[in-house]
Amino acid sequence: MPEFRIAEDALGAERTVVVSAPDDSARVVVALHGATLLSWQVSRDGQDRQLTDGYRDEAELLLQDGVRNGLLAPFPNRIADGRYRFAGHDHDLLPGRRGDRTIYHGFARSVPFELTDTTTTAQAARLTFRTTRIRPGIHPGYPFAIDLEVAYLIGANEIDIEIRATNVGTTPAPYAAGWHPYFRLSDTIDNLTLRIPADTLIRTDDSLIPLDEERGRLALDHCPSMDFRQPRPLAGTVIDTCFADLKPGPDGRAETVLRDAATGSELRVWQLGGFMHVFTGDTLARGRRGSIALEPVEAITDAFNRSGFASALRIEPGQQRRFRFGVGYVSAFKAAPPRLRRDPGCASSDSHRR
Repeated sequence: MPEFRIAEDALGAERTVVVSAPDDSARVVVALHGATLLSWQVSRDGQDRQLTDGYRDEAELLLQDGVRNGLLAPFPNRIADGRYRFAGHDHDLLPGRRGDRTIYHGFARSVPFELTDTTTTAQAARLTFRTTRIRPGIHPGYPFAIDLEVAYLIGANEIDIEIRATNVGTTPAPYAAGWHPYFRLSDTIDNLTLRIPADTLIRTDDSLIPLDEERGRLALDHCPSMDFRQPRPLAGTVIDTCFADLKPGPDGRAETVLRDAATGSELRVWQLGGFMHVFTGDTLARGRRGSIALEPVEAITDAFNRSGFASALRIEPGQQRRFRFGVGYVSAFKAAPPRLRRDPGCASSDSHRR
């Protein structure tokens, strides 16, 4: 029986890996730069559908504008003023910087990874990427040693991703991960509906930094304009917000659903724990509102400065942390495909420049 195929390619001078289904019904491209998903294409009923809005060329990938499909570690979203305190020490991620001190989405998206393992079957391909480029002295303000592995499990209708972080240093380290994918089912997200299984909204100030812990959580019962617990149209709605208290299904997955009501096609973004940050792309330099970022994240924005996250962020020397998430495609008016199984050994604006 034919198996999935894995081939090497390049985006300009940047190395990529191409995964193809046996019948060419699915094609995924991942860059070694940041272990970044560049493209996810499916072919159904004689039509090719590009389901992500990734970097189109080498220049975009290196510039990182929009953080298109970037893997986020050792922190997702922003850290206020680029400063935080951990284990009794103050750290500055932007030493010497004055004026705009915006920093976001960690370092992993811009470091080189190596492809360390591949496996193919008739049902899926498994890729494992690894980097040791998060070390003291490399990234200002983060004097910690973290090894990262990213495992992609790619099937005909689903991409399953797990980020594994190991503290290989001698001191505890602060750490959280996430993913920043942009999805598309139409030329504009205004044609789509969204459902988010969240009971709570994280409130922020004008700089998109969450308010203090007492004021920062708002029950969606009291904010109907942002309540997506039932599917609702995206047309006319601007979102750059984190949703909390996600309700998992019987399998433990919390599932955010993007749907094209005209065709019945859906993208189901799932995660095991964490939060869902949503960005409708209104300030992107390219393709505004052409796609939507549905971001599974382990922690909220500025979690490094939130006492309530101190224990959850802390990784002890020798300890490993895992965060697993993924996305499944359901073609028009068809039942959801069977989910991929992961072996235990292969375990999960202008003011807003992403």
